[in-house]
Amino acid sequence: MIYTIGEMAKKLGTSASTLRYYDKEGLLPFLEHPKGSIRVFTDKDYEWLHIVECLKKTGMQLKDIRAFIHMAMQGDETINERLQLFIKQREIVQKQIDQLQQTMDVINFKCWYYETAK
Repeated sequence: MIYTIGEMAKKLGTSASTLRYYDKEGLLPFLEHPKGSIRVFTDKDYEWLHIVECLKKTGMQLKDIRAFIHMAMQGDETINERLQLFIKQREIVQKQIDQLQQTMDVINFKCWYYETAK
């Protein structure tokens, strides 16, 4: 299926300007649009963009996302490098989860405390 930039943005839950920015920053080298024509997206582009959005939400820097995309486009010879990138990011996300759990524990305690005091 073919999507306009607005349709794809809605499907991803982001804005069209974000997709334009990603394109400008070299995060969408897989995207085909002849010079001067409008950007069109496919279901395959959605899969790529979903990964970009996921990595962005983890706090990964755009330069690292760009590097991942370029490695992926090179094929199987970069599988080990991509694996290492994801292992590193998984560790970062796990630390974020642990910190959020500690924060949730404090909030839960305070809720219990104030409910009991009330």
